[in-house]
Amino acid sequence: MLEQAQRVLKDIFGYDSFRGRQGAIIERVASGGDALVLMPTGGGKSLCFQVPALLRDGLAVVVSPLIALMDDQVATLEELGVAAAALNSTLSAEQQRDLAARIKRGEVKMLYLAPERLVQPRMLAFLQSLEIALFAIDEAHCVSQWGHDFRREYLQLGQLAELFPNVPRIALTATADKRTREEIVDRLHLQNAERFLSSFDRPNIFYRIVPKEQPRKQLLAFLAERRSDAGIVYCLSRKKVEEVAAFLSEQGFPALPYHAGLPNDLRAYHQKRFLNEEGLIMVATVAFGMGIDKPNVRFVAHLDLPKSLEAYYQETGRGGRDGLPADAWMAYGLQDVVMLKQMLQNSEGDERHKRLEQHKLDAMLSLCEETRCRRQTLLAYFDEEMAEPCGHCDNCVDGVQTWDATEPARQALSAIFRTGQRYGVGHLVDVLLGKDNEKIRSFGHQHLSVWGVGKALSESEWRSLYRQLVARGLADVDHEGYGGLRLSDSCRPLLKGEVTLELRRDLKPQVTAKSGSKSQASQLVRGEEREQWEALRALRRKLAEEHGVPPYVIFPDSTLLEMLRSQPTTLADMARVSGVGARKLERYGEAFLEVLGGEAEAPKVVADVRHELITLARAGMTPLQIAGQLQCSEKNVYTMLAEAIGKQQLSLEQALDLPEELMGEVQDAFLDGEGELPSVAEVAELFAGRVPEGVLYCVRAALQSEFEM
Repeated sequence: MLEQAQRVLKDIFGYDSFRGRQGAIIERVASGGDALVLMPTGGGKSLCFQVPALLRDGLAVVVSPLIALMDDQVATLEELGVAAAALNSTLSAEQQRDLAARIKRGEVKMLYLAPERLVQPRMLAFLQSLEIALFAIDEAHCVSQWGHDFRREYLQLGQLAELFPNVPRIALTATADKRTREEIVDRLHLQNAERFLSSFDRPNIFYRIVPKEQPRKQLLAFLAERRSDAGIVYCLSRKKVEEVAAFLSEQGFPALPYHAGLPNDLRAYHQKRFLNEEGLIMVATVAFGMGIDKPNVRFVAHLDLPKSLEAYYQETGRGGRDGLPADAWMAYGLQDVVMLKQMLQNSEGDERHKRLEQHKLDAMLSLCEETRCRRQTLLAYFDEEMAEPCGHCDNCVDGVQTWDATEPARQALSAIFRTGQRYGVGHLVDVLLGKDNEKIRSFGHQHLSVWGVGKALSESEWRSLYRQLVARGLADVDHEGYGGLRLSDSCRPLLKGEVTLELRRDLKPQVTAKSGSKSQASQLVRGEEREQWEALRALRRKLAEEHGVPPYVIFPDSTLLEMLRSQPTTLADMARVSGVGARKLERYGEAFLEVLGGEAEAPKVVADVRHELITLARAGMTPLQIAGQLQCSEKNVYTMLAEAIGKQQLSLEQALDLPEELMGEVQDAFLDGEGELPSVAEVAELFAGRVPEGVLYCVRAALQSEFEM
């Protein structure tokens, strides 16, 4: 069985050998056994059911929670020459009937379904009339009612065990602690499944966490070496997502916003652009999550603290799925903690749920303030022991300075107590530094014994100390107030002098600005290789556009990089490159050999800016937002909008969001005369300072097109 699996792996997928426990999993499922697979993102979970599906007779049914995820895998399989299809709500009734007929004729090998559709009685009856090779339940952690990805329909998938007793089932997930694993086994009736638990470690990811000082400036310093790389920047709020995306666009980084408040079609459009284009940055809330299969995401940055280590692990795990180096960078500060604690307190969960979430947040804070290896701490949370420090995180590479903060910590806690346990860090630091301002005088805090006792430390050092006191549970955020600090019971031994306290010494701001700029991920392609690398990427992009698939479906970055380094000169050489299977060798081998040999000029792929502009306008974006998105002037946007309106590709209402009264006034200004419409220059003075001149061009174009009809 394993020999046959090896041939399928090489001939179809283009890989020479299995990774980790892939071989054992495939042998188990292909032989008819059930399996529970816990494998980190990028570990090759898909092959664990795709290879057995090709080895067994009948139709393989894959349960997947997201349409984008299904479409991505179907496109990848079709490029490999495997007959795959997705049955979901995007298909018309006629298309669904055609697909059902193809399945009955045995023309489809792998069928992707959402759990909601699979558990419908009609669908189950249809599948019972067929020969089924296996059931693969992807993202199986969705069955857990404790998890943030919970999907109620997953609870009904247990009935597959009774309805298809002789069909092997494989459940797969990248994130499941011990309790979630037991839930998966129990709810999916996988008691007889063999468990394959791979390491949670993602050795190709470099972890760096820095104190938040000037977050935008810090983010720009991090991105400076990553101009052509795809990445994700996570923010906590929708407003911040919009602001950061606009800021990055202004700074010359192509960035798109993504959050649940955007129109569905605009969200889908942004996700499609991110998957299909090179070097885009997605600025997103956690709404941008499961189903992001883009393998060459070179960095994941957090501008706000995630709610838990599970969330942090999942989000950072979207980087480096191709196994090449990737960076996980985060800037965090005390305000993040205040905001998350207030959100938790105001949530609708019961006290038990709030205690659990508080425990998870505390674990996240511990990782941020950790003085030992970050990877060891992260893995320990998932009950995995790493014997030695990883050597591939900021704490291991830079080392961590600590200092005896016992006395300053007592002063900081005393300041909280003596000011009445109701003030935020800014005021407490002013008291300790002995500042003489209106707020301190109005409360009489200049007369407190702690006023001015902290002049030995700087403002930033006091802020760092308070942040670490909260992270260690020695002080807490007042949920009822406005982020004021109060003492917690656990600070008593410190105040009584029974214990001492060692804290991290934060790096100085000028060092922090450089942190993480020169990493393995940012130096993936060497300077002398850059021209040929871009030529290979341009060819890949051209082929992807011709085939209507994302570029990584043609070849992932890891395959292009191997081509670049091994420099194959014949098809036989190309066949030895990892990721080049028989079908792709036949389709694309010659074209890539020509680029490598310098015989072909790199294709110039020019985006259809006008098409993008029309799509963005229809999705409700303003001309200013479109200008930021397309990285051109607002004047150019109005010119293209007027052209699109004149060609009746856009309506005036789609292009402009003007009050009805003002729109009527502008139209009347053009229509007041007789004969031909006046020029924009002739009516511009009437609206100077009230509307941009570009608006006038758009209105005139709309009226002109009406006259010509």
